[in-house]
This record gives sequence, C-alpha cells and structure tokens, in this order.
Amino acid sequence: MGTSSCTATSLHGFYHFLSHQLDDLDHAFLSSDFMSLHFLHKVLSLLRALHSHLIQLGHRLHLPVGGKWLDEYMDDSSRLWDACQVLKSGISRIELYHSEASVIASSLQDPHLLRFNHRASQRVLRAIYDLERNGFVLEEENRILMNTRIQPLSLLCFNDNSALTGMGSTSKSNAFNGFRGVLHAVKSISSLLLMILLCSLVYCWPESSFHANDGIENEDDHHQRTMFSSSFVASMARLRQRVANEIDRVEGQPVGILLFEFREAKAAMDDLKTELEKALEEEEEEEEDEIEEKAEKLKSWNGALRSGVDAIVGELDDFFDEIVEGRKKLLDICTHNR
Repeated sequence: MGTSSCTATSLHGFYHFLSHQLDDLDHAFLSSDFMSLHFLHKVLSLLRALHSHLIQLGHRLHLPVGGKWLDEYMDDSSRLWDACQVLKSGISRIELYHSEASVIASSLQDPHLLRFNHRASQRVLRAIYDLERNGFVLEEENRILMNTRIQPLSLLCFNDNSALTGMGSTSKSNAFNGFRGVLHAVKSISSLLLMILLCSLVYCWPESSFHANDGIENEDDHHQRTMFSSSFVASMARLRQRVANEIDRVEGQPVGILLFEFREAKAAMDDLKTELEKALEEEEEEEEDEIEEKAEKLKSWNGALRSGVDAIVGELDDFFDEIVEGRKKLLDICTHNR
C-alpha cells in the first residue's frame, strides 16, 4: 500500500511538473520576440529537464527487470538523439553564414574609405551578393535535411494521436507502475519542443504545421486528457496554438529558418546592400553616415547571433552527455535488480 501511494504521488508530481513548465514556456513565448534565441534557450532547457526528471522518476517507480519499458525508453532516447544531431547540423550552417557575414562587417570598419573608393565598395557588394546566394543554398540544404532525417522520426506526434498508438486504454498507460504513460507524455511534449527548435534553427517547411484541431477537443483528445489525469495536455495545446498563430503571420513570405536573430541579421545585411548600391549610384556624401549606421546594425545583430548560437551549441553538447548518462542509469536498474 505504501509503495502504491508513493507511486501515485510521484506520478502526480511529474504531471504537475509538466503542466507548470509548459505554462512557464507559454509565458516566455508571449514576452519574447518570435523564435528568439532567448526563447529557444528556454525550450532547450525544458527539453533537458524533461529527460532528467524522467530518469529520476524511473528510479522511484520500481520498474520491472527486462520489461518492455526499457525498449520503449531506448527507442525514444535514440529518436531524441537523432533529432538533436540534425539540430547541430543545421546550426553549423548558420555558423558558417555568420562567419561570412562577420568578414563583410569587418571590411566596413571605416565606411569613410568606401565613400572614396568605388572598387572597395564594389568588392563589399560582391561579397554580399555571394552571401545572399549562400543563404539560399543553406536553407535549401536544411530543407533537404528536414525531409530526409526528421520526417522519418515522426516528430509530428504532438499534432495527432500517434503518441498514443498502441496504448488505447488507461490500463495500458498505467503499465510499469505508470511509467508507460509518462514515456508517452514526454514523447509528445518533446516532439513539440523539438519541432519548435528545428523550425527555428534548421527549416520550417509546410509539413511542420503546428495546426491540429483548432482548439476543438475530439474523442481522442478527451481520452488523452482523461488518461493522464493532468492539465499538461491543455498547456501543450495552448503553446502549440500560439506557435501556429505566429507562423501564420509570416505566411506568404519565404519560410525557411525562423530564428529571430538570423532573420534580423539578414535584414541588416539587405539594408546595408541597399545603402551601398545607392552610394555608388548617387555619390552623395550623406550616404557615408547611412552606411556607417547600417554597418553598426549588422555588427550588432551578428554579435547577438554568434553569442546566442554558441550558447545553444554548448547546451546541446551537454544534452548529448545527459542522454548517454540517462540510458546508462536505466540500464543499471535492470543490472542491479537481477
């Protein structure tokens, strides 16, 4: 009886944690620029916290040796690992783009020289045109990466009921002292968080739509809510809908990478290009101040992009270590219980 009570308390606490963390992330979304690095840092932090709490809960639930729960966890953690590898690949391309943009920004340390040296201005413009082409290539390569590496992982399970496939009843969700239900809940939330990260840092393509049932709860949604006896389902749906609404606002524009700082850095580069083109055509002295202003803006956004992306890469590296350690800890449960 004591063990059963302890299990119920642990499960209730875990589902409460899910709901509370998703609500906090929802508030952060409202108070941040759309898909900013500040917000994405919170998304990745929650993804790591989910995994960490899942491992801790596994130690408290007296899981049976050799149960199917271990296979399910290993499958899910492998899927998580693969998705994070795609994230790193996408980010590495952003870093290359940033490096090229930094070279251009450095060449504008003294915009006054450009005013009297048309050749130098033309060289900078050619570098900007090359960077624009590389930007298109970058996003096309990331689109292919999403199609070939992410679609097979079925990360859209937060958008349908595939996260519950094979469960079908409350009794199945309670299997392994409730650990199976927890696994499926974490899988569903992790999928949402991963898609936010991937759409921001790699590529947002039409099939990555965050739309589901437009807020209408169908029979399967009701079953999921009842199954988990938690408000985290509503919290997850609310966050998903907010993301969907914001993506709708950029509909009709090139989608691609949604990262706020990346888009602002590209816009700053475009403004600089326009100003340099005007300076070459009109040869007006006041253009010098405009070029200097645009160059400073580019430098500022490049700096924000670099520091933010470096922080995300560092967190991802730490997360890879945590996934390896988590798999080892749950394997040890079986070893020590033999």
